[in-house]
Amino acid sequence: MMRQLDELRTLLARHARPDWTTAIDGVLISKVERSLPPSPSMSGTVLAVIAQGAKRLSLGDRVYEYHAGQYLVASVDLPVTGHFVDASAERPALGFGLVLRPDDIAELLLGAGPGEVPAAAPPGIAVSDAPDELLDAVLRLVRLLETPRDRAVLAPLVIREILWRLVTGEQGGLVRQLGLPDSGLRHVDRAVRWIRDNYAEPFKVEDVARLAGMSVSAFHRNFQTVTAMSPIQFQKRIRLHQARLLLATDPGDIAGVGARVGYDSPSQFSREYRRAFGAPPSQHAGRLEAALP
Repeated sequence: MMRQLDELRTLLARHARPDWTTAIDGVLISKVERSLPPSPSMSGTVLAVIAQGAKRLSLGDRVYEYHAGQYLVASVDLPVTGHFVDASAERPALGFGLVLRPDDIAELLLGAGPGEVPAAAPPGIAVSDAPDELLDAVLRLVRLLETPRDRAVLAPLVIREILWRLVTGEQGGLVRQLGLPDSGLRHVDRAVRWIRDNYAEPFKVEDVARLAGMSVSAFHRNFQTVTAMSPIQFQKRIRLHQARLLLATDPGDIAGVGARVGYDSPSQFSREYRRAFGAPPSQHAGRLEAALP
């Protein structure tokens, strides 16, 4: 494993771009040279492998930390807060990412069979030690960044191998659910997408459960398991994440930002924003405005 990680670090450092993209569609490389305070983002549906350093994510009341030689799977696009730990210019945090597409996993399962699939939806994020076979496939995929002639033909084959290693690995049940259209995870994902797209609007949990194709009790149980939040808490988190983004572009209209993300009460918006981010929106907006050119 150490030899694999050493070569992977060298390649990731060489091919890292500021926007994290690469010449292979769906493959991402992160290189972070300083540790910043935790910041909110959406997880995406992704496999993430750490080659150097560590990253810490929080989702609801759950905290995930993964280090060199470990991988994280996010099977639903979730509002997380995270940061790289102990990163520096001398020893940057280096990571590999692969976007997980349900259609690709579904196609793989058609040939291999669904295998063991949990009856209930699993947590939407999981961390495991990366087996040598997975690291080897990741390394071969990153090597293709150096051989454009081979890339178009071989990259899809190696990506398929990586997906197979995930499907047959420790988090296989979670990854399989991502590829099965009628799994508990996909039902919750439909609800997550609806809330994310309509975050500023009030809703009844019964209506979203119906949209997800689940009974209210099953929906509550599975949604909490996947997201570590209730549907209402999830909506609140999405609203506050969006408010933070809006404040970056419109720092002078705090009340307007609160109303745009669905808050009728400015005081409630300020209180919940402070609770989520450690400072009221007025203080945060002031810092953002001072940083603008």
